[in-house]
Amino acid sequence: MFNADTIAMLNSILPFFLMGGIFYFMLWKPQKKQQQERQNLLNSLKKGDKVITIGGIYGTITDLSEKTVKVEVAEGVEMTMVRSAVSNFQDPNRIQSE
Repeated sequence: MFNADTIAMLNSILPFFLMGGIFYFMLWKPQKKQQQERQNLLNSLKKGDKVITIGGIYGTITDLSEKTVKVEVAEGVEMTMVRSAVSNFQDPNRIQSE
């Protein structure tokens, strides 16, 4: 059915397909899922949420716009930062409950 040349060609191409499959399932798919979770977190931000910034600052959101967010880090002290500077909610179960 298959001659020796066809089998040799399949044996030389098979590792590339296997590497492609490994690349997809080990790197690309998990990264895509993580990006989607991050986007969901940023889209779900609202006034009053207790958050942690990428710099490790804990605070409460007092105001937000499409691109920026104001975080109160101490009584009467607010910081304005880009929305993507929010790393996570202070309550680790907050994002899973949405």
